Amino acid sequence: MIKSDFRVEPADYQADFQDLRLVRETVFVLEQQVPIEEEWDELDPHCRHVLARDNQHRAIGTGRLTPERKIGRMAVLPEWRGKGVGDAMLQALMDQARAQGWPEVTLNAQVSAERFYARHGFVPYGERFMEAGIEHQAMRRTLEPLLPPERQTHAVRGPSVPVQEFDSLAAATDATLALVQSARRELWLYSRDLEPALYAQPAVLEAFKQFAIAGRGGVVQILSAGTRHRAGQRPSAAGPGPAHEHRLPVPHAHRPGGPAISLGLPRQRP
Repeated sequence: MIKSDFRVEPADYQADFQDLRLVRETVFVLEQQVPIEEEWDELDPHCRHVLARDNQHRAIGTGRLTPERKIGRMAVLPEWRGKGVGDAMLQALMDQARAQGWPEVTLNAQVSAERFYARHGFVPYGERFMEAGIEHQAMRRTLEPLLPPERQTHAVRGPSVPVQEFDSLAAATDATLALVQSARRELWLYSRDLEPALYAQPAVLEAFKQFAIAGRGGVVQILSAGTRHRAGQRPSAAGPGPAHEHRLPVPHAHRPGGPAISLGLPRQRP
């Protein structure tokens, strides 16, 4: 009993020639009496071929896609017909045509196989004709373009902790320590002038240091909006100068094998 396990794969004309020959000559030359000189043509080396193989790696079916955008030489060994092999090969060839961006493919169907191709969306055109002593019908199908893989969109993350207002330095210090100690990979700090009363405290600096040397690749990003003016002059009516981002990967707070960060006031432009 033949198992229905099979696969369809691209075939190399040179490397897989003997398997292509086995199937095509068995079906077309021996079974359908097509002259062997008509079975192989100058297009074969330039075509994209597929092979169907059983679970023992034996060739059981084949087909090709020509540079003229035509599907042909569809053949399945007799004991494997009616098991979906032809459907799978036809789909594989159409997928290859779509990958080339082709809007349409054609084929010359043996009249006995016209209904098979019609099930896959092919429609006849023109008059029937004889080829290799067998009546054929030209058919074609429009191909839907391949859609690019759908990009996953991610919801914008909100703050990891609720926004809070503090009425004392002690409360702000406690909240800052809790936030730094709970961070895993990255900290973003937005500050008008880095508030040294808060961030220069030894306990806060130590917390940042421990975050940096924890071995998790931690990074602190500081966005400061300093006021830009010359020494001894009042700030202009334009208000604060542009924000400056500091991605600081604090020497002096480093241990072997861990990342280092530096903390300090951003320099003001003269």
